[in-house]
Amino acid sequence: MVEKRALGRSGLCVPPVVFGGNVFGWTVDEKASFALLDACLDHGLDAIDTADSYSHWAEGNSGGESEAIIGNWLKANPGKRDKVLIFTKVGSTAGGVKRGLSAKWIAQGIEDSLRRLQTDHIDLYFAHKPDPDTPFAETLEAFDRLKRAGKIRAVGASNLDAGQLAESLDVAKTHGLQRYDVLQPEYNLYDRQGFEGPLRELVVREEIGVITYFSLASGFLTGKYRTHLDITASRRERFLGKYMTPRGARILEAVGEVSERTGAPPAEVAIAWLIAQGGVTAPIASATSIEQLESLANAATLKLSREDIVTLDTASGEE
Repeated sequence: MVEKRALGRSGLCVPPVVFGGNVFGWTVDEKASFALLDACLDHGLDAIDTADSYSHWAEGNSGGESEAIIGNWLKANPGKRDKVLIFTKVGSTAGGVKRGLSAKWIAQGIEDSLRRLQTDHIDLYFAHKPDPDTPFAETLEAFDRLKRAGKIRAVGASNLDAGQLAESLDVAKTHGLQRYDVLQPEYNLYDRQGFEGPLRELVVREEIGVITYFSLASGFLTGKYRTHLDITASRRERFLGKYMTPRGARILEAVGEVSERTGAPPAEVAIAWLIAQGGVTAPIASATSIEQLESLANAATLKLSREDIVTLDTASGEE
């Protein structure tokens, strides 16, 4: 079994890799999703991340499909709810409807998610995106009520910058409210600037857990996509275009070099680099096959040398 890590002050302990459920109901159907969820537990990857809006971007979907599949799996496996941590989110846009982080919407959103997930509580509930129309005090008070009611165990926020996170912490302290104890930022070998610097310094100082999303840069860091022709044949075209740059090519070359030295596939190298970064508790990564999931489990135990880290840091440094 993989070693667990404390997720900041949240009271939760997670494996070094969190499984991303954004693929459920999109690139993976329900039957394959069940197999992946079973395999997650078999490999010690017992934390699953999803959102109420997943996977609204797929043709025919409106959001909630991922949660519904996880809920059906929990119903089919009643003994497994206590063996898995469920993370989900509220406040994004789905089906053309902007939801936001008002107290009214959070109160409705939690009930919708609990119904789809077929559970009585969510282990970690995230504010998905900043809502400029709702004060932090209103949002945090709504989360505080949910926690006191036992409907959620911990509260997190995704996509906040250092200023926004600092403001939210000040509001929580001033009003005696539940603060954000976990942050979910975009962070990977290509996208470094948003997390490194003031935001990382703040989460370390405040003992806030960090689970990163787009940890494999939408699959770019697997090495499968090296040209624009590669991505036009993929359902991930809308996500991958920004990585097709000279810097992106250098990063893939460095990942390939470390892959050769370690004998680990590029995706495992990229995940292991994240696990080794200061302030990071666990990256989120998805898989669409059992083989890919087993690779995520391998990444959770891969230790990179100092030479490997320097190689990757140098290649991925900002121009």
